[in-house]
Amino acid sequence: MLSRVADSLYWMSRYMERTDGILRMLKMNYAFSQDDSSDFIWRPVLKTFSFLDEHEILKLENNNRAVLHYMIIEKENPNSVVNMVTKARENARSVQDHITKEVWQCFNEFYHIVRDEKLENMVKYDDPVSVLDSLIRQGMLYYGTAEITMARGEGLCFMNIGKYLERAIQSADILEVRFSDLEYDLDKTIDPTYWKYFLLSISGYELYLKNYRSGFEARNILDQIIFNSNFPRSVEYSVSRVQRYFDRLKNDRNMDTFHKINVVIGRLRSTVQYSNVELITHEGLDNYLKRIHEDLSAIGNLLNKHYFAYS
Repeated sequence: MLSRVADSLYWMSRYMERTDGILRMLKMNYAFSQDDSSDFIWRPVLKTFSFLDEHEILKLENNNRAVLHYMIIEKENPNSVVNMVTKARENARSVQDHITKEVWQCFNEFYHIVRDEKLENMVKYDDPVSVLDSLIRQGMLYYGTAEITMARGEGLCFMNIGKYLERAIQSADILEVRFSDLEYDLDKTIDPTYWKYFLLSISGYELYLKNYRSGFEARNILDQIIFNSNFPRSVEYSVSRVQRYFDRLKNDRNMDTFHKINVVIGRLRSTVQYSNVELITHEGLDNYLKRIHEDLSAIGNLLNKHYFAYS
């Protein structure tokens, strides 16, 4: 497969995964803001999913509609939903011969929905949860269509590597932002409502209730988001999927470059698989998350260099 094609499929998938993460986070944080919580602010979401400085965050963090406008339809925000979907569609258009007609139709439909002027009025005046639900469903339509129509070849491997690498980065970023606000103190007392909506925003609430009977505790939250292999948004699950789909790219012509990237993926898997919350406490959560971030960034950079021919 041409490096140009692999690059487009990889980034197409990363942009769609980022879009899904942003929409889910916006939906549950808006619901949290309506739940009689006087302490609610949008700062964690803006720190995770935007490039705003502290002064700009301060101006937005208490304004629900302004945050939704900025994160969904603001064209000047490079991480807005409209820009993510547009970039994903541009990448899909450049590789139409390598995706199915049904997948291309999903991109087209999503693109026209987010570019429609009606969406701006809906964000301003309609129920935000209903608006966000409709956009989330559009993303789910893409995921399901890609899953049941794409051939099981190199193209799907690059798409899944992009999806799960982006997901792992998001999970690590979310933990970094949330726990930096707590000064990385795993024993700090927090309102259970805070953790409830945090888990809902990453679709982990139901699984948490099934696995942890002692209530909402920071240590259990950390255990689920990093180590729980049954949680599809955990770092462990995402990295294992990156490893699975990267292994399928191995062939006799790329042994050297494959080994370089495989070493970093293996190192990251070891960091996650052979650790637990107690060991993290001993090392320091900030240092542990920093190591995860460094390896995730290294994997992305090595893919750019060796598979996508970036200079």
